[in-house]
Amino acid sequence: MSRWNPTRYNPDDFANRRHIGPSPAEMDEMLKAVGADSLEALIDQTVPKAIRQHSPLDWPALSEAALLARMEEVARKNKVMTSLIGQGYYGTVTPPAIQRNILENPAWYTAYTPYQPEIAQGRLEALLNYQTMVADLTGLPVANASLLDEATAAAEAMAMAHRQSKSKSDTFFVAHDLHPQTISVIETRAAPLGIKVVKASIDDLDAGAVFGAIFQYPGTYGHIRDLTPEIEALHANGALAVVASDLLALCLLKSPGEMGADIAVGSSQRFGVPMGYGGPHAAFMACRDALKRTMPGRIVGVSIDASGNQAYRLSLQTREQHIRREKATSNVCTAQALLAVMASFYAVFHGPVGLRAIAQRVHLHAVTVADALRNAGAEVAPDAFFDTITVKVGVGQAGILAAAEQRGINLRKVGRDRVGISVDETTDAGVIARLLDAFGIGEAATPATAPAIPDALLRDSDYLTHPVFHMNRAESEMMRYMRRLSDRDLALDRAMIPLGSCTMKLNAAAEMMPITWPEFGALHPFAPRHQAAGYAEAIEDLTAKLCQITGYDAFSMQPNSGAQGEYAGLLTIQAYHRANGDDQRDVCLIPVSAHGTNPASAQMCGMKVVVVKSAPNGDIDLEDFADKARAAGDKLAAVMITYPSTHGVFEDTVREVCQIAHDHGGQVYIDGANMNALVGLVKPGEIGGDVSHLNLHKTFAIPHGGGGPGMGPIGVKAHLAPHLPGDPRDDDSGAVSAAPYGSASILLISWAYCLMMGGAGLTQATRVAILNANYIASRLAGAYPILFMGNRGRVAHECILDTRPFAEHGVTVDDIAKRLIDNGFHAPTMSWPVAGTLMVEPTESETKAEIDRFITALMAIRDEITEVAEGRMKPDESPLRRAPHTVEDLVAEWDRPYSREQGCFPPGAFRVDKYWPPVGRVDNAYGDRNLICTCPPLEAYAQAAE
Repeated sequence: MSRWNPTRYNPDDFANRRHIGPSPAEMDEMLKAVGADSLEALIDQTVPKAIRQHSPLDWPALSEAALLARMEEVARKNKVMTSLIGQGYYGTVTPPAIQRNILENPAWYTAYTPYQPEIAQGRLEALLNYQTMVADLTGLPVANASLLDEATAAAEAMAMAHRQSKSKSDTFFVAHDLHPQTISVIETRAAPLGIKVVKASIDDLDAGAVFGAIFQYPGTYGHIRDLTPEIEALHANGALAVVASDLLALCLLKSPGEMGADIAVGSSQRFGVPMGYGGPHAAFMACRDALKRTMPGRIVGVSIDASGNQAYRLSLQTREQHIRREKATSNVCTAQALLAVMASFYAVFHGPVGLRAIAQRVHLHAVTVADALRNAGAEVAPDAFFDTITVKVGVGQAGILAAAEQRGINLRKVGRDRVGISVDETTDAGVIARLLDAFGIGEAATPATAPAIPDALLRDSDYLTHPVFHMNRAESEMMRYMRRLSDRDLALDRAMIPLGSCTMKLNAAAEMMPITWPEFGALHPFAPRHQAAGYAEAIEDLTAKLCQITGYDAFSMQPNSGAQGEYAGLLTIQAYHRANGDDQRDVCLIPVSAHGTNPASAQMCGMKVVVVKSAPNGDIDLEDFADKARAAGDKLAAVMITYPSTHGVFEDTVREVCQIAHDHGGQVYIDGANMNALVGLVKPGEIGGDVSHLNLHKTFAIPHGGGGPGMGPIGVKAHLAPHLPGDPRDDDSGAVSAAPYGSASILLISWAYCLMMGGAGLTQATRVAILNANYIASRLAGAYPILFMGNRGRVAHECILDTRPFAEHGVTVDDIAKRLIDNGFHAPTMSWPVAGTLMVEPTESETKAEIDRFITALMAIRDEITEVAEGRMKPDESPLRRAPHTVEDLVAEWDRPYSREQGCFPPGAFRVDKYWPPVGRVDNAYGDRNLICTCPPLEAYAQAAE
């Protein structure tokens, strides 16, 4: 008899062996705990039968090796050229130490937004460095921790100026030499806000007729000028000045702040971040001190912890959209934290002297090219420039562009008779020789030594003076600094991050690898389409798969965040109504439980938000919904719902809600934040949805990056497809971001995820996400009330633990969240959608062992709550209130009524690999009262240590 025993284990089954956490045997144990006979039986009890999809997702899965082979095949279809197109996107050199230790390091790319500051001190310091870098280079005192891209940052600045200007005008001036894609997005964002945009030459500015103006510095065609007179004229009329600037140019040029600018915006892409066919890149915004409380986005500030030690945190959070809802002045949610961190490390890596050297080299290369062309008789403009020139070539434009392409170079087409040339950090003598050869100039260019920048515009102010930018730049020291910062953080590479609504799932290494390949990273977003055939294939196939998953007919990949997707979806609905002659439709019904970005996005679109009540079980109050839809009548534009609900339940009435909206002529927007409970089971486009955004940085495996990048493409039914956002280079395009496909390079991550999971794997992931959530709910139900459950006693992919009853004993939801840090866990989502609760989402990629460790931690915390409730421990003296515990606490004199063991090594915490928070509980109020949002001087560190 043969001893051969065939195994059923398939090591190449990515979905079930790499991505989905629990093994089949563990799933059986979990199903017993929840009281379900099988996984399918649990799904039948959880998801209403009436909305289940009938056809399975049917594409096959690829192994990791097969995926990478497919990616290489597709990558080869992209043609990597030397891009001299400019227009806000430039070749740059990512220092290998930054690529390996930041961009490719899960300690950095799997972290969440730093709302829990005690476990985010590393990335908060890196972002504070970013803010300092931006503030110094722009010459303005306050900067935020990044925005989405330069175009949307400019639009945010316009809205900010509109709110803060003393002028009664509703007109905004846009200098004609702003980047075209920025003008396009500004026009999109201005229309719903009732802002009139005037485009003209700077010389034609009527400062008394506008509330604000935006200038490009340097201009899109290379011009540089001192904007001080124009800014003074604006200020004399109560208007504000916005300057869209280039950080590398500002290493040599007079800063916007020195010209009197109120706001500066731009992109930090050329500080070591690849072009990636459009993104992701961190945009920046800086402003005068008086404007800081109205600035959109996140601001990192300096505070103190419970022991008086210096600690970083996100400051002034009450400004943010998720708190202000329909009163929000911006809907910014996702930022570009990972890319901001890269840019900040680029500045630390090179320091001010290195940055100035790079800027000088770039400038002199541009002068070398301009001189050679002029010497050959070409008409070159402008006379004063940083890195960009235009050359008049007349009817020979097409021939010059083709000749350059034959030599591996892309130039910019400008009008009908010019070409634009923007040199960058990667330009060298070889590139210059090929470029000049395209113009028929064979002799070698003489390297320039004199600048083409007037003395009055040359910068003489210092920047990056803080010691962090003057470190010893030996790679050993840089590597250790990056490691020290990452060690201060808690990311997915250490532990489960059970954040409800945020879907912190596995970001597999194989999915991440292709984004750093030059065939994907080195493409300019406005490169000729025939050079981006690989991207076209990937985006087309991803679109087809997302259409099959959602039941929609078309997608726009342009929105580069979930909130941008909401905004784009609502604009699409508005355009549809206008096309039908229904201009009066401006009412948007939104349940009280909706994401904060929902009412904020509706507000940004100029819609009137009407809030719909929740029923006692957390569902939409159907009677109130019907009444308000009836009252809106022919003014009803849209309904925004989240499915499954924000309360973590599949509502049985979803089809009825959609039907009521349609009966009154409204369109249904289904928020895709909870799509991880739907994939393979329910198609939003088949249950009544007209449009949805998908958070690719949640459901489809793009990592959160410490607060971004994100992607929020929108799917629509066929009748809305003609109204999707267009190309941002076109007039009246309705563009919502700077690049045609948003942050195109990270679309590859979601495509890889879909390819390796296959249709069946994606469906299984959804089932297991629901199993994991119900397992947690079942195990914790006796200790923590589960706030909302479906009609059959099941939750969806997340559950809400009601911790409000503990408040009467003096134990807050904050106490529980901070105590979880001692156990080595990031807290669940706090106080949302219901104040005083914890919303838990384990996702499908967490193993049973990790989930059990989390349950053990929460049960131990429940015992400590009982101790307080029964009077055996005072709230202020309990480990709950003293949490989190640091190493400093451990070694200091111990005067607490509980042991060091209980305080520092509670159940669930690892003994050997324990995570130690670098600071104790951070004082939020102190940080808001004493706002410091640039790197504090070294004396401040010394004082904190004392």
